[in-house]
This record gives sequence, structure tokens and C-alpha cells, in this order.
Amino acid sequence: MTLGIPSWAALLLAVMIGQRFGELYLTAQHLPYIRAHGGREYGRAHFPFVVGVHTLFFIAFACELRHWHTHPGPLWPLWLGLFLAAQVLRYSAIRALGQRWSTRVFVLPGEPLVKSGPYRWLRHPNYVAVVVEFIAAPMLFGAWRTAVLIGVLNAAVLTVRIRCENDALQRAAVDSSR
Repeated sequence: MTLGIPSWAALLLAVMIGQRFGELYLTAQHLPYIRAHGGREYGRAHFPFVVGVHTLFFIAFACELRHWHTHPGPLWPLWLGLFLAAQVLRYSAIRALGQRWSTRVFVLPGEPLVKSGPYRWLRHPNYVAVVVEFIAAPMLFGAWRTAVLIGVLNAAVLTVRIRCENDALQRAAVDSSR
């Protein structure tokens, strides 16, 4: 046990937190390319809420693991499979977008929409991956309170973010057709 949390739950949390920091680092690496290609940021005002939900996820998950002494139930292999599938989806989305990928909403004027990788089938695969991850990771340990709380908050934030991103992409398409 680590801080009252089962070791492999603590490991999962550490990996997920490391992923988020890695994504921030990757965004910083991609920003020079994005800016050099005229990338315009949209939805700056809602980004702190995205960060807040992700931060709250880790806090709620750790607290539930510690204070409610949750543990894996009989469906843990399903939740683990869904969690791993979400990771594959996330990294394939990042790969497909290449240097255009960011934690923020940037649109590069005149650039066509990416239609490779998971974008062949899904408009927002990274968001699908996050939704699945925010449900599967806590449910893997029976932490249903975290899954429900964060699921609801994330749905609210994603509603705003996806609307923002769709509007930004549509505006860019109209601007490039002129």
C-alpha cells in the first residue's frame, strides 16, 4: 500500500499523471510549429475548466481509493481492457495529428482536416479516449463515485469544448474557401 492506496492503483495514478505532464510537454514542443503555420487558438477561456476536471479526477480517485477502500470487482478485466483501448485510441489520435496536436484548441488556417488514423471513423477520438478513461480507470477499482462525478463534470466541459472546436474548424474551412 502507498499512502493507503493499493500499489497498482498508485502506479496507475502515477502513470496517468505522467501522461498528462507528457501531453503538456508535447504541446510545448508542437507550439512553435503551430504558430509558424498561423495556428489560431480558440476556447482559451474554457481551458482552465478542462485542467480543473482532470486535476479533480486524480484527487477524487485517490481519495475514494483511500477513504472508501474500494477494490477491483469481478468486471475488472473489462475495465482494464477499456482503459487500455482508450490509451491506444489516445495515442493513435496524437500520432495522426502529428505536430498539429495540442491540449488546447488550435486551428491551422488552410489546412485540411486530418482524416487518417482514428479520424477516419471519429471526429474527436481523443475526447472519446478521455471519456472512456475517466470511467474505466476508477471502475477498475470499484471507485464508482469518481466515475460518476468526473463523468458528469467532464461531459459538461466537453460539451463546451467540442462546440468550440467544431465552430473553430468550421470557421477555418469557410475562411480557407474564400
